[in-house]
Amino acid sequence: MADEPKGTEEEKVEETPEAQATEKPKPARKPRAKKAAAEPKAEEKPKPAAKPSRRTRRDAPERVVVRAHAKYVRTSARKARLVCDHIRGKDVPEARAILTHTNRAVAEAWSKLLESAVANAAENHSLDGEDLRVAFVTADEGPTLKRFRPRAMGRATKIRKRTSHLSIGLEPKE
Repeated sequence: MADEPKGTEEEKVEETPEAQATEKPKPARKPRAKKAAAEPKAEEKPKPAAKPSRRTRRDAPERVVVRAHAKYVRTSARKARLVCDHIRGKDVPEARAILTHTNRAVAEAWSKLLESAVANAAENHSLDGEDLRVAFVTADEGPTLKRFRPRAMGRATKIRKRTSHLSIGLEPKE
């Protein structure tokens, strides 16, 4: 009996770690939190299907928007927005007329910027300035220059000299 193995070959197979791992049932896990239990694991999340009607830049029709920017214009963005609201969506000749007759100092900066955008369209894209319309206009805040003014009894008050960044975009009429 000493030469005889202690178990049969079937028992030897069961003793291997692989066999033990497959036979023993795993204990059930307790959910840690409701949030973790509600969310599926990252590997279980279904991947969103690509939409066939989705257009890429290559497929999209070419839409030319000519831009011009004026930075550090010495007026507040709030005052510049009052004027830019008048010319948004207008044709170039109409926008020129509006800016010519607007009684605000920033209207001169806007008209210079409009002429710059028209020149960019003619030079870079061979477009006629009369056949363009204002696609977008924005007036964003620039850096503020801070100065101090002497006041009574040795005090000083801060003076804020605001600047703005103006942008305009023109596109062909349709």
